[in-house]
Amino acid sequence: MMDNLESRVVRSGAWVFGMRFVHQVFYLGRLIILARLLAPKDFGLMGIALLTMMTLETFSQTGFQEALIQKKKNTEEYLDSAWTVLVIRGIILFSIIVLIAPLVARFFETPQAKGVVQAIGLAILIQAFTNVGVVYFQKELEFNKQFIYITAGTVTDFAVAVTAAILMRSVWALLFGLVAGKLAQLIVSYIIHPYRPCFRLEWNKARELFKFGKWIFGSSIIYFLLFQGDDIFVGKLLGATALGFYQIAYKISNTPATEITKVISQVTFPVYSKIQENLSTLKEFYLKSLQLISFLSFFLAGLIFAFAPEFTRFLLGEKWVPIIPIIQALSIFGVTSAINGVSGPIFQGIGKPKVNTIGALLQFIFLVLLIYPFTIKWGLLGTSIAIAIPNFFYMLVINKLVSNELKYRYMNFIKLILIPFLGSLMMAVIIIIMKSFVDSSIIGLVFSFIVGVGFGLLATYILDKDIYFNLRYLVFSVISEKKQ
Repeated sequence: MMDNLESRVVRSGAWVFGMRFVHQVFYLGRLIILARLLAPKDFGLMGIALLTMMTLETFSQTGFQEALIQKKKNTEEYLDSAWTVLVIRGIILFSIIVLIAPLVARFFETPQAKGVVQAIGLAILIQAFTNVGVVYFQKELEFNKQFIYITAGTVTDFAVAVTAAILMRSVWALLFGLVAGKLAQLIVSYIIHPYRPCFRLEWNKARELFKFGKWIFGSSIIYFLLFQGDDIFVGKLLGATALGFYQIAYKISNTPATEITKVISQVTFPVYSKIQENLSTLKEFYLKSLQLISFLSFFLAGLIFAFAPEFTRFLLGEKWVPIIPIIQALSIFGVTSAINGVSGPIFQGIGKPKVNTIGALLQFIFLVLLIYPFTIKWGLLGTSIAIAIPNFFYMLVINKLVSNELKYRYMNFIKLILIPFLGSLMMAVIIIIMKSFVDSSIIGLVFSFIVGVGFGLLATYILDKDIYFNLRYLVFSVISEKKQ
């Protein structure tokens, strides 16, 4: 069973990784182009609109998708009710966002945000009508179809946003790209999945889905406050321009870790659900995932920390130089987020989402106590440190709970994260030292990269050879899957 499951997971993981890779190639290209065409304040205005949209979506979260994925049998009879609720929700949210836009602009003391906030409601409305059948892509590990669905929106967003930015040089380029991407995904969802939803609401089925989804709803609110509350705080206290700086720094520093988290969570949640009654298989799968993710996230964070100055100056331009220390501080936050992205889905997969909700609530309380004094004292850098500290302690606590649930020694977890940490630390230190001795040309940076990565990998190999065995296993498994 384990071999067959690993084979499916590897194939699914390869598709999800490919999907996220393509997404990030287009996203990074879009970011570099738009950062040179638009001002930081434009990104701040779009950030205010996105925060408004995410606030409404979060506080009306149904958790239906997660409930459908977690459900073992007879999923199809719940689809129409789920889709009907989501459509009604979308129409209501669209109406609300249009009405509250002036209040949002007044709250952030940014009059220009009103029209952008109202227009972003179109994205909510379009997304509400998406074919609910796409839930099967994740539930049944059919990530080849998920690849097409997501990539359609990514490519459309890139093309429209870049074209509009060249022509308009305003925040509306970002908005047009978002709305066009959502429209493309709506169309593709009905092309690649045969299910055709209809308006039909059976209250007993909706209530049954919400019984599981209520904990997803609760944790979604807390996670929103946890991961978007800092944006709201920065936008209100420091203004739209500071918000633009902060959001770009966050995206650059956390994109690798975020992508790892998205890949892992999309694959692991349905897998955890399928093997939730087999403790030994669940434990083995979890520990392998944790080892690989710790390795990848630590090394990516080390590279971001070491090369943040060069990346910012060469690709974004001198006007973005103030975000360099923020990128470096947030890269540490990205590592703990990636590791938490492996641990959190365990409790959803085994039907205990309450654990994540309570854990996130405690993490949020910790953040509230830190963010104001840290931001007042150190500005955006203080904000970055304030969100990293609670995330680090949450990582330690949630993995203690996982070790209790899966019956393994907690020191195994400490070992799995400590070894790649030491390897990536050596890599980052050597790269920074090498950069002080070589010139700042591309050749010099590449040489520093090769030497630093080489020493980091060697140190990790000396400390634990199993990491490379598992990585090699993953590569060969992907190759064998493609040959079949």
